[in-house]
Amino acid sequence: MLNKEKVELNIKKITASLLSLLLVFSLLSSTTFAAKEEVSLQVNGELIEFNSHEPIIDSGLTLVPLEPLFQALDITLEQNATEQQVTGTKEGLVLQLQNGVKSAIVNGESVELISEPKIINEVTYISARFIAEASGYEVRWDATTRTVFLETKGVTAGGRGFLWEVEKGGNKVYLLGSMHIADNSFYPLHSSMEDAFDEADYLGVEVDVSKSADPQIQELVLSLGTYQDGTTLKDHISEATYATIGGILEEFEAPKNSLDQFKPWVVESTLTSLQAAKSGYEGQIGIDLYFITQAMENKTPIIELESFESQLSMFNNFSTELQEKTLKDTLDNFHTISDSVDKMADMWKDGNDAALLELTKEMAVNEEYNKAMLIDRNIAMANKIEGYLNGSNQEVYLIVVGAAHMLDDTGIVSLLQNKGFVVTRK
Repeated sequence: MLNKEKVELNIKKITASLLSLLLVFSLLSSTTFAAKEEVSLQVNGELIEFNSHEPIIDSGLTLVPLEPLFQALDITLEQNATEQQVTGTKEGLVLQLQNGVKSAIVNGESVELISEPKIINEVTYISARFIAEASGYEVRWDATTRTVFLETKGVTAGGRGFLWEVEKGGNKVYLLGSMHIADNSFYPLHSSMEDAFDEADYLGVEVDVSKSADPQIQELVLSLGTYQDGTTLKDHISEATYATIGGILEEFEAPKNSLDQFKPWVVESTLTSLQAAKSGYEGQIGIDLYFITQAMENKTPIIELESFESQLSMFNNFSTELQEKTLKDTLDNFHTISDSVDKMADMWKDGNDAALLELTKEMAVNEEYNKAMLIDRNIAMANKIEGYLNGSNQEVYLIVVGAAHMLDDTGIVSLLQNKGFVVTRK
Protein backbone atom coordinates (compact mmCIF):
# COMPACT_ATOMS: atom_id res chain seq x y z
CA MET A 1 0.00 0.00 0.00
CA LEU A 2 1.05 3.60 -0.52
CA ASN A 3 2.36 5.65 2.37
CA LYS A 4 -0.20 8.38 2.94
CA GLU A 5 2.61 10.88 3.57
CA LYS A 6 4.28 10.26 0.21
CA VAL A 7 3.21 10.33 -3.40
CA GLU A 8 4.95 7.37 -5.01
CA LEU A 9 3.22 7.33 -8.39
CA ASN A 10 5.34 8.13 -11.42
CA ILE A 11 3.10 10.93 -12.63
CA LYS A 12 4.88 11.42 -15.93
CA LYS A 13 4.16 7.84 -16.98
CA ILE A 14 0.44 8.04 -16.22
CA THR A 15 -1.24 9.16 -19.41
CA ALA A 16 -4.32 11.31 -19.78
CA SER A 17 -6.15 8.30 -21.22
CA LEU A 18 -5.42 6.19 -18.17
CA LEU A 19 -6.51 8.96 -15.81
CA SER A 20 -9.71 9.34 -17.79
CA LEU A 21 -10.42 5.63 -17.77
CA LEU A 22 -9.84 5.18 -14.05
CA LEU A 23 -10.76 8.40 -12.35
CA VAL A 24 -12.59 10.82 -14.64
CA PHE A 25 -14.77 9.41 -17.37
CA SER A 26 -17.21 6.59 -16.72
CA LEU A 27 -18.40 5.87 -20.27
CA LEU A 28 -14.97 5.00 -21.68
CA SER A 29 -14.66 2.21 -19.15
CA SER A 30 -17.99 0.68 -20.07
CA THR A 31 -18.81 0.99 -23.76
CA THR A 32 -18.21 -2.74 -24.08
CA PHE A 33 -20.49 -3.47 -21.12
CA ALA A 34 -22.45 -6.68 -21.51
CA ALA A 35 -23.32 -9.27 -18.93
CA LYS A 36 -21.52 -12.53 -19.50
CA GLU A 37 -23.54 -15.69 -19.75
CA GLU A 38 -21.64 -17.99 -17.37
CA VAL A 39 -21.91 -17.68 -13.59
CA SER A 40 -18.83 -17.61 -11.37
CA LEU A 41 -18.37 -17.87 -7.62
CA GLN A 42 -15.67 -16.44 -5.38
CA VAL A 43 -14.89 -17.17 -1.75
CA ASN A 44 -13.02 -14.35 -0.01
CA GLY A 45 -11.69 -13.21 -3.37
CA GLU A 46 -10.64 -16.65 -4.62
CA LEU A 47 -12.36 -17.98 -7.73
CA ILE A 48 -13.78 -21.50 -7.34
CA GLU A 49 -12.98 -23.85 -10.22
CA PHE A 50 -15.93 -26.06 -11.16
CA ASN A 51 -14.31 -27.78 -14.15
CA SER A 52 -16.92 -29.20 -16.52
CA HIS A 53 -19.96 -28.63 -14.27
CA GLU A 54 -20.58 -24.89 -13.96
CA PRO A 55 -22.99 -23.00 -11.67
CA ILE A 56 -26.40 -22.27 -13.14
CA ILE A 57 -29.27 -19.83 -12.53
CA ASP A 58 -32.56 -21.60 -11.82
CA SER A 59 -35.67 -19.50 -11.10
CA GLY A 60 -33.47 -16.63 -9.98
CA LEU A 61 -31.32 -18.76 -7.65
CA THR A 62 -27.68 -19.64 -8.14
CA LEU A 63 -27.23 -23.40 -7.95
CA VAL A 64 -23.71 -24.81 -7.78
CA PRO A 65 -22.20 -28.31 -7.79
CA LEU A 66 -22.19 -29.44 -4.19
CA GLU A 67 -18.76 -31.11 -3.92
CA PRO A 68 -16.51 -28.21 -5.03
CA LEU A 69 -18.61 -25.77 -2.97
CA PHE A 70 -18.19 -27.85 0.19
CA GLN A 71 -14.47 -28.14 -0.50
CA ALA A 72 -14.09 -24.38 -0.95
CA LEU A 73 -15.94 -23.71 2.32
CA ASP A 74 -13.91 -26.33 4.23
CA ILE A 75 -16.99 -28.48 4.83
CA THR A 76 -16.32 -32.21 5.18
CA LEU A 77 -18.67 -34.15 2.91
CA GLU A 78 -20.21 -37.57 3.47
CA GLN A 79 -22.58 -39.05 0.88
CA ASN A 80 -25.11 -41.86 1.11
CA ALA A 81 -25.78 -42.82 -2.49
CA THR A 82 -28.53 -45.27 -1.57
CA GLU A 83 -30.59 -42.69 0.32
CA GLN A 84 -29.40 -39.83 -1.89
CA GLN A 85 -28.40 -37.98 1.27
CA VAL A 86 -25.40 -35.82 2.03
CA THR A 87 -23.99 -34.68 5.35
CA GLY A 88 -21.64 -31.73 5.74
CA THR A 89 -19.65 -30.97 8.87
CA LYS A 90 -17.25 -28.28 10.02
CA GLU A 91 -16.63 -26.61 13.36
CA GLY A 92 -19.99 -25.50 14.76
CA LEU A 93 -21.99 -26.90 11.85
CA VAL A 94 -23.68 -30.18 10.94
CA LEU A 95 -26.09 -30.11 8.03
CA GLN A 96 -27.99 -32.85 6.26
CA LEU A 97 -29.55 -32.63 2.81
CA GLN A 98 -31.49 -35.01 0.59
CA ASN A 99 -31.98 -34.74 -3.15
CA GLY A 100 -35.47 -33.58 -4.06
CA VAL A 101 -36.38 -32.60 -0.48
CA LYS A 102 -37.11 -28.94 0.16
CA SER A 103 -35.81 -28.89 3.72
CA ALA A 104 -32.52 -29.49 5.50
CA ILE A 105 -31.39 -30.36 9.01
CA VAL A 106 -29.00 -27.72 10.36
CA ASN A 107 -27.49 -28.48 13.76
CA GLY A 108 -30.47 -30.69 14.57
CA GLU A 109 -33.17 -28.26 13.45
CA SER A 110 -35.30 -28.47 10.32
CA VAL A 111 -34.88 -25.53 7.93
CA GLU A 112 -37.05 -24.96 4.87
CA LEU A 113 -35.14 -24.45 1.61
CA ILE A 114 -36.05 -22.08 -1.20
CA SER A 115 -34.83 -24.71 -3.64
CA GLU A 116 -34.25 -28.39 -3.01
CA PRO A 117 -30.99 -30.13 -4.01
CA LYS A 118 -31.19 -31.36 -7.59
CA ILE A 119 -29.30 -33.91 -9.64
CA ILE A 120 -28.37 -32.44 -13.02
CA ASN A 121 -26.29 -34.54 -15.40
CA GLU A 122 -25.48 -36.91 -12.50
CA VAL A 123 -24.14 -34.03 -10.37
CA THR A 124 -25.84 -32.74 -7.21
CA TYR A 125 -26.58 -29.00 -7.32
CA ILE A 126 -27.49 -26.90 -4.27
CA SER A 127 -28.31 -23.27 -3.49
CA ALA A 128 -25.02 -21.44 -2.94
CA ARG A 129 -26.72 -18.89 -0.66
CA PHE A 130 -28.14 -21.48 1.72
CA ILE A 131 -24.88 -23.35 2.19
CA ALA A 132 -22.83 -20.16 2.49
CA GLU A 133 -25.08 -18.49 5.05
CA ALA A 134 -25.39 -21.70 7.08
CA SER A 135 -21.59 -21.91 7.29
CA GLY A 136 -21.02 -18.29 8.30
CA TYR A 137 -20.52 -16.39 5.04
CA GLU A 138 -22.16 -13.26 3.72
CA VAL A 139 -23.44 -13.51 0.15
CA ARG A 140 -23.35 -10.81 -2.52
CA TRP A 141 -24.62 -11.22 -6.08
CA ASP A 142 -23.19 -9.01 -8.84
CA ALA A 143 -25.66 -9.15 -11.70
CA THR A 144 -23.31 -7.26 -13.98
CA THR A 145 -20.51 -9.82 -13.89
CA ARG A 146 -22.83 -12.70 -12.93
CA THR A 147 -20.62 -13.44 -9.95
CA VAL A 148 -21.57 -14.71 -6.49
CA PHE A 149 -19.24 -13.37 -3.80
CA LEU A 150 -19.01 -15.29 -0.52
CA GLU A 151 -17.21 -13.39 2.24
CA THR A 152 -16.46 -14.51 5.78
CA LYS A 153 -18.53 -12.51 8.24
CA GLY A 154 -16.41 -10.04 10.16
CA VAL A 155 -13.73 -9.71 7.47
CA THR A 156 -12.41 -6.15 7.51
CA ALA A 157 -13.98 -4.18 4.68
CA GLY A 158 -11.94 -2.81 1.81
CA GLY A 159 -9.92 0.34 1.36
CA ARG A 160 -10.74 3.83 2.57
CA GLY A 161 -11.29 5.29 -0.89
CA PHE A 162 -12.46 8.89 -1.28
CA LEU A 163 -15.70 9.66 0.56
CA TRP A 164 -17.07 13.00 1.78
CA GLU A 165 -20.32 14.08 3.46
CA VAL A 166 -22.26 17.34 3.07
CA GLU A 167 -25.43 18.30 4.97
CA LYS A 168 -27.86 21.20 4.81
CA GLY A 169 -31.39 21.64 6.14
CA GLY A 170 -32.06 17.93 6.58
CA ASN A 171 -30.63 17.05 3.16
CA LYS A 172 -27.45 15.02 2.94
CA VAL A 173 -25.09 14.22 0.07
CA TYR A 174 -22.33 11.64 0.19
CA LEU A 175 -19.63 12.23 -2.43
CA LEU A 176 -17.74 9.09 -3.46
CA GLY A 177 -14.74 9.40 -5.76
CA SER A 178 -14.81 6.33 -7.96
CA MET A 179 -12.37 4.23 -9.90
CA HIS A 180 -14.28 3.41 -13.06
CA ILE A 181 -12.36 0.19 -13.54
CA ALA A 182 -11.38 -2.11 -10.71
CA ASP A 183 -10.65 -5.72 -9.86
CA ASN A 184 -12.04 -8.04 -7.23
CA SER A 185 -9.45 -6.95 -4.64
CA PHE A 186 -11.53 -3.77 -4.15
CA TYR A 187 -14.35 -5.80 -2.60
CA PRO A 188 -15.92 -5.90 -0.12
CA LEU A 189 -15.99 -2.11 -0.06
CA HIS A 190 -15.44 -0.16 3.13
CA SER A 191 -18.49 -0.23 5.39
CA SER A 192 -18.75 3.58 5.24
CA MET A 193 -19.53 3.35 1.51
CA GLU A 194 -22.05 0.56 1.93
CA ASP A 195 -23.69 2.46 4.80
CA ALA A 196 -23.92 5.59 2.64
CA PHE A 197 -25.65 3.59 -0.08
CA ASP A 198 -28.04 1.97 2.40
CA GLU A 199 -28.98 5.42 3.72
CA ALA A 200 -29.42 7.01 0.30
CA ASP A 201 -32.78 7.76 -1.27
CA TYR A 202 -31.06 8.34 -4.64
CA LEU A 203 -27.89 7.20 -6.37
CA GLY A 204 -26.27 9.86 -8.56
CA VAL A 205 -23.71 8.92 -11.23
CA GLU A 206 -22.13 10.58 -14.25
CA VAL A 207 -24.14 8.33 -16.56
CA ASP A 208 -25.90 5.02 -15.99
CA VAL A 209 -23.26 2.82 -17.59
CA SER A 210 -25.47 -0.26 -17.33
CA LYS A 211 -27.22 1.18 -20.41
CA SER A 212 -24.05 1.50 -22.48
CA ALA A 213 -24.78 -1.67 -24.44
CA ASP A 214 -28.21 -0.38 -25.48
CA PRO A 215 -28.50 -0.16 -29.29
CA GLN A 216 -29.12 3.59 -29.30
CA ILE A 217 -26.00 4.21 -27.20
CA GLN A 218 -23.90 1.99 -29.43
CA GLU A 219 -25.25 3.86 -32.45
CA LEU A 220 -24.20 7.11 -30.81
CA VAL A 221 -20.69 5.76 -30.19
CA LEU A 222 -20.39 4.71 -33.81
CA SER A 223 -21.83 7.99 -35.07
CA LEU A 224 -19.40 10.15 -33.11
CA GLY A 225 -16.44 7.79 -32.80
CA THR A 226 -16.02 6.65 -36.42
CA TYR A 227 -15.14 8.46 -39.64
CA GLN A 228 -18.15 9.21 -41.79
CA ASP A 229 -16.33 10.88 -44.70
CA GLY A 230 -14.65 7.88 -46.31
CA THR A 231 -11.32 8.41 -44.54
CA THR A 232 -9.77 6.06 -41.99
CA LEU A 233 -7.49 6.35 -38.98
CA LYS A 234 -4.29 6.24 -41.05
CA ASP A 235 -5.39 9.40 -42.87
CA HIS A 236 -5.47 11.37 -39.62
CA ILE A 237 -2.37 10.28 -37.68
CA SER A 238 1.31 9.89 -38.50
CA GLU A 239 2.62 6.79 -40.23
CA ALA A 240 4.74 5.92 -37.18
CA THR A 241 1.78 6.19 -34.79
CA TYR A 242 -0.36 4.03 -37.05
CA ALA A 243 2.38 1.39 -37.24
CA THR A 244 2.68 1.31 -33.45
CA ILE A 245 -1.07 0.72 -33.14
CA GLY A 246 -0.84 -2.16 -35.59
CA GLY A 247 1.95 -3.76 -33.57
CA ILE A 248 -0.05 -3.53 -30.35
CA LEU A 249 -3.13 -5.02 -31.99
CA GLU A 250 -1.03 -7.96 -33.14
CA GLU A 251 -0.01 -8.52 -29.50
CA PHE A 252 -3.71 -9.07 -28.81
CA GLU A 253 -3.97 -11.37 -31.86
CA ALA A 254 -6.13 -8.86 -33.70
CA PRO A 255 -5.68 -7.67 -37.30
CA LYS A 256 -3.56 -4.55 -37.69
CA ASN A 257 -6.43 -2.65 -39.23
CA SER A 258 -9.05 -3.60 -36.59
CA LEU A 259 -9.48 0.00 -35.46
CA ASP A 260 -9.16 1.76 -38.81
CA GLN A 261 -12.70 3.09 -38.79
CA PHE A 262 -12.36 4.71 -35.36
CA LYS A 263 -11.12 8.14 -34.37
CA PRO A 264 -8.00 8.52 -32.20
CA TRP A 265 -9.91 9.09 -28.94
CA VAL A 266 -11.77 5.79 -29.35
CA VAL A 267 -8.57 3.95 -30.30
CA GLU A 268 -6.78 5.36 -27.27
CA SER A 269 -9.58 4.30 -24.92
CA THR A 270 -9.85 0.83 -26.47
CA LEU A 271 -6.14 0.07 -26.22
CA THR A 272 -5.92 1.35 -22.65
CA SER A 273 -8.89 -0.81 -21.64
CA LEU A 274 -7.39 -3.90 -23.28
CA GLN A 275 -4.07 -3.49 -21.49
CA ALA A 276 -5.70 -2.79 -18.12
CA ALA A 277 -7.93 -5.84 -18.54
CA LYS A 278 -4.84 -8.04 -18.87
CA SER A 279 -4.20 -7.29 -15.19
CA GLY A 280 -7.80 -7.99 -14.21
CA TYR A 281 -9.12 -4.41 -14.16
CA GLU A 282 -12.48 -4.03 -15.87
CA GLY A 283 -15.31 -1.54 -16.08
CA GLN A 284 -17.68 -4.36 -15.20
CA ILE A 285 -16.15 -4.40 -11.71
CA GLY A 286 -15.83 -0.61 -11.37
CA ILE A 287 -17.14 1.20 -8.31
CA ASP A 288 -19.87 3.09 -10.18
CA LEU A 289 -21.25 -0.01 -11.87
CA TYR A 290 -21.20 -1.86 -8.57
CA PHE A 291 -23.50 0.71 -6.99
CA ILE A 292 -25.64 0.98 -10.11
CA THR A 293 -26.20 -2.77 -9.93
CA GLN A 294 -27.06 -2.52 -6.24
CA ALA A 295 -29.49 0.33 -6.96
CA MET A 296 -31.22 -1.68 -9.68
CA GLU A 297 -31.66 -4.61 -7.31
CA ASN A 298 -32.92 -2.39 -4.47
CA LYS A 299 -35.07 -0.24 -6.76
CA THR A 300 -33.15 2.86 -5.64
CA PRO A 301 -33.71 5.66 -8.20
CA ILE A 302 -30.64 6.42 -10.32
CA ILE A 303 -29.93 10.04 -11.29
CA GLU A 304 -27.57 10.89 -14.16
CA LEU A 305 -25.55 14.08 -13.63
CA GLU A 306 -24.44 14.02 -17.27
CA SER A 307 -25.47 12.24 -20.47
CA PHE A 308 -23.92 9.76 -22.87
CA GLU A 309 -24.11 12.34 -25.63
CA SER A 310 -22.38 15.06 -23.63
CA GLN A 311 -19.53 12.76 -22.60
CA LEU A 312 -18.95 11.37 -26.09
CA SER A 313 -19.29 14.78 -27.74
CA MET A 314 -16.68 16.21 -25.41
CA PHE A 315 -14.09 13.73 -26.64
CA ASN A 316 -15.17 14.11 -30.23
CA ASN A 317 -14.74 17.89 -30.01
CA PHE A 318 -11.12 17.73 -28.94
CA SER A 319 -8.78 19.21 -31.52
CA THR A 320 -7.07 16.86 -33.96
CA GLU A 321 -3.71 17.83 -32.45
CA LEU A 322 -4.82 16.97 -28.91
CA GLN A 323 -6.33 13.64 -29.97
CA GLU A 324 -3.10 12.52 -31.64
CA LYS A 325 -0.97 13.80 -28.76
CA THR A 326 -2.89 11.88 -26.09
CA LEU A 327 -2.95 8.80 -28.32
CA LYS A 328 0.82 9.00 -28.81
CA ASP A 329 1.35 9.44 -25.06
CA THR A 330 -0.67 6.29 -24.43
CA LEU A 331 1.30 4.32 -27.02
CA ASP A 332 4.65 5.53 -25.63
CA ASN A 333 3.70 4.27 -22.16
CA PHE A 334 1.57 1.34 -23.24
CA HIS A 335 3.57 -1.42 -21.60
CA THR A 336 3.69 0.35 -18.24
CA ILE A 337 -0.11 0.75 -18.01
CA SER A 338 -0.60 -2.34 -15.85
CA ASP A 339 1.94 -1.14 -13.30
CA SER A 340 0.39 2.33 -13.26
CA VAL A 341 -3.09 0.91 -12.70
CA ASP A 342 -1.82 -1.18 -9.78
CA LYS A 343 -0.36 1.92 -8.15
CA MET A 344 -3.50 3.95 -8.72
CA ALA A 345 -5.55 1.11 -7.23
CA ASP A 346 -3.36 1.25 -4.12
CA MET A 347 -3.84 5.02 -4.04
CA TRP A 348 -7.62 4.55 -4.05
CA LYS A 349 -7.58 1.85 -1.39
CA ASP A 350 -5.35 3.98 0.85
CA GLY A 351 -7.52 7.04 0.28
CA ASN A 352 -4.31 8.94 -0.50
CA ASP A 353 -5.53 12.51 -1.02
CA ALA A 354 -2.03 13.82 -1.78
CA ALA A 355 -1.51 11.34 -4.61
CA LEU A 356 -4.96 12.01 -6.03
CA LEU A 357 -4.37 15.76 -5.94
CA GLU A 358 -1.06 15.40 -7.76
CA LEU A 359 -2.68 13.29 -10.46
CA THR A 360 -5.45 15.85 -10.84
CA LYS A 361 -2.94 18.69 -11.19
CA GLU A 362 -1.08 16.75 -13.88
CA MET A 363 -4.20 16.90 -16.05
CA ALA A 364 -4.10 20.70 -15.83
CA VAL A 365 -0.89 20.80 -17.90
CA ASN A 366 -2.95 20.83 -21.10
CA GLU A 367 -5.46 23.66 -20.88
CA GLU A 368 -7.86 22.33 -23.54
CA TYR A 369 -7.96 18.88 -21.99
CA ASN A 370 -8.29 20.08 -18.39
CA LYS A 371 -11.07 22.57 -19.14
CA ALA A 372 -13.24 20.01 -20.93
CA MET A 373 -12.48 16.96 -18.82
CA LEU A 374 -12.55 18.52 -15.38
CA ILE A 375 -13.30 22.23 -14.93
CA ASP A 376 -16.49 22.55 -16.98
CA ARG A 377 -17.88 19.21 -15.85
CA ASN A 378 -17.03 19.84 -12.18
CA ILE A 379 -18.90 23.15 -12.23
CA ALA A 380 -21.98 21.57 -13.81
CA MET A 381 -22.02 18.63 -11.39
CA ALA A 382 -21.42 20.86 -8.33
CA ASN A 383 -24.37 23.02 -9.37
CA LYS A 384 -26.65 19.99 -9.52
CA ILE A 385 -25.41 18.77 -6.13
CA GLU A 386 -26.10 22.23 -4.71
CA GLY A 387 -29.68 21.83 -5.91
CA TYR A 388 -30.02 18.53 -4.06
CA LEU A 389 -28.73 20.12 -0.85
CA ASN A 390 -31.15 23.03 -1.16
CA GLY A 391 -34.15 20.79 -1.80
CA SER A 392 -37.23 20.87 0.39
CA ASN A 393 -37.81 17.12 0.82
CA GLN A 394 -34.98 16.24 3.26
CA GLU A 395 -33.45 13.48 1.15
CA VAL A 396 -30.15 11.60 1.08
CA TYR A 397 -28.03 11.22 -2.07
CA LEU A 398 -24.99 9.08 -2.78
CA ILE A 399 -23.09 10.73 -5.66
CA VAL A 400 -20.51 8.45 -7.31
CA VAL A 401 -18.27 10.15 -9.88
CA GLY A 402 -14.64 9.80 -10.92
CA ALA A 403 -12.22 10.53 -8.07
CA ALA A 404 -10.32 13.13 -10.12
CA HIS A 405 -13.42 15.34 -10.02
CA MET A 406 -13.14 15.81 -6.27
CA LEU A 407 -9.98 17.66 -5.30
CA ASP A 408 -7.99 20.72 -6.45
CA ASP A 409 -9.27 24.30 -6.51
CA THR A 410 -11.75 23.49 -9.26
CA GLY A 411 -12.85 20.14 -7.81
CA ILE A 412 -16.36 19.43 -6.58
CA VAL A 413 -15.30 19.52 -2.92
CA SER A 414 -13.77 23.00 -3.25
CA LEU A 415 -16.65 24.29 -5.37
CA LEU A 416 -19.16 23.24 -2.71
CA GLN A 417 -17.02 24.74 0.05
CA ASN A 418 -16.89 28.00 -1.90
CA LYS A 419 -20.69 27.95 -1.97
CA GLY A 420 -20.70 27.87 1.82
CA PHE A 421 -21.22 24.16 2.45
CA VAL A 422 -19.24 22.23 5.07
CA VAL A 423 -17.71 19.17 3.39
CA THR A 424 -16.42 16.48 5.74
CA ARG A 425 -13.89 13.84 4.72
CA LYS A 426 -14.96 10.37 5.86
